[in-house]
Amino acid sequence: MTLNKTELENKIKPAKPLLEHYVQLLLKWQKSVNLISENTIKDIWDRHILDSAQLYFLLDSNQQFLMDVGSGGGLPAVVIAILNQELKGPLNRIVLVESDLKKSLFLEECKRNLSLNIEIIRDRIENISLKPDVITARALAPLKDLFRLIQKNVSRETFLLFPKGKNVDKEIENVTNPFDCEKITNVINNEGCILKIKGVHYE
Repeated sequence: MTLNKTELENKIKPAKPLLEHYVQLLLKWQKSVNLISENTIKDIWDRHILDSAQLYFLLDSNQQFLMDVGSGGGLPAVVIAILNQELKGPLNRIVLVESDLKKSLFLEECKRNLSLNIEIIRDRIENISLKPDVITARALAPLKDLFRLIQKNVSRETFLLFPKGKNVDKEIENVTNPFDCEKITNVINNEGCILKIKGVHYE
């Protein structure tokens, strides 16, 4: 389901108190751990919360297991987990993969403080072999590198949801793997889009 910004804001209203609590945790930890870019703090709701929230509404109702790679400050995974909990969504397992110790400790703090049903794995994605229904990654690596990093975790049925910026076409051109891709409008960042990818084939 593709929403405009107003529709998105209305859809997430039931989860707004918990999302605002998450923002406060993010800002508190930001003072000692670099979780988000400093120049985005003043616009944190649009740039991070709404931008992440739109991914939740691209999930299919039969998708139950989501894995987020390079979770960092929990964007988009913590936002998705909050929405899934408060809106009674389809996901029954959400795994966040983050190799950095301080960032993984922040994610554990979010899990405790927000009472979220999430799992945090402190490791590199290359060392993990799971088969989720959906994989998300935000601002982690170019598409070609992402495909390489997640190779052990992708089946032909796995959906990939990757927000991308203005260089998305060049990133797609650099990929040699066959795959099916839908470019979805990013309603928060008009310079970017969201790639909804399936059928990734590895030689």
